[in-house]
Amino acid sequence: MAKRGKHKHKFRPQQAAAVPAATSLAAAAVDDDEDAGDDGEEERAEPVVSAGAHEDLDAAGPAPVDAPAAVPEWVQPASGERRSPFLVLADYEQRSLTHVAGLPEQLDAPGLWRGVAYRVGGHRLASGFDEVVEILPMPPLTHVPGAQPWMMGVANIRGALLPVVDLKQFLDGERTVLHERQRVLVVRQPGGDVAVTIDELYGQRSFVDEQGIDAEAVADGRYAHFVDRAYRMNGQDWGVFSLERLARTPEFRQAAA
Repeated sequence: MAKRGKHKHKFRPQQAAAVPAATSLAAAAVDDDEDAGDDGEEERAEPVVSAGAHEDLDAAGPAPVDAPAAVPEWVQPASGERRSPFLVLADYEQRSLTHVAGLPEQLDAPGLWRGVAYRVGGHRLASGFDEVVEILPMPPLTHVPGAQPWMMGVANIRGALLPVVDLKQFLDGERTVLHERQRVLVVRQPGGDVAVTIDELYGQRSFVDEQGIDAEAVADGRYAHFVDRAYRMNGQDWGVFSLERLARTPEFRQAAA
């Protein structure tokens, strides 16, 4: 009897028959990987495919693997079966696109206002991005003799001397209790920048006209001079605080007593 040539795949006796058509391609792929490992061949990396190419893959069909070229069972699994990694990634992509849908329209919505949100005492405030030069940790201070109580001192910021004002004490008459995460807002004013303390920084906030409320609900006392509009979002009231108007206030500008 003629000697049979060496076959690339090593089949066990019960696996000598051809792969039945009813067997899933995923199982056949596992057998191929095991055979490749036995032969010492390099493992093939599975390409990453975006969800947009799903229809093209279905139309082209899988490469023949000893089975009829048909749509694999894992493309449309029956109820209760495990989905392929490709379908799982495609589902994640679709969900992500659903969540961000309409975001560009929201950013360009009419009446949209955006700024930096923070807290001073019991007031939640926000100021426009164009009014805040930068946000810094509390710098080392040098005391200024004879200055107003709310004038905390001067700080050397990259070679420039900036007066640092306790905004809470200027508005409420109550001194700010400094802590390790203290922040200051650097505000531009005629003659040089000035830094004002805040009690807590919230980051960016966006409001629309539909969220507008009466500014009197937020602005009381000296705050009323700098807050002329307010918004309510998620049950919290926010006043738009004009740092530009603060910097032009004569009392604020005359820090030395």
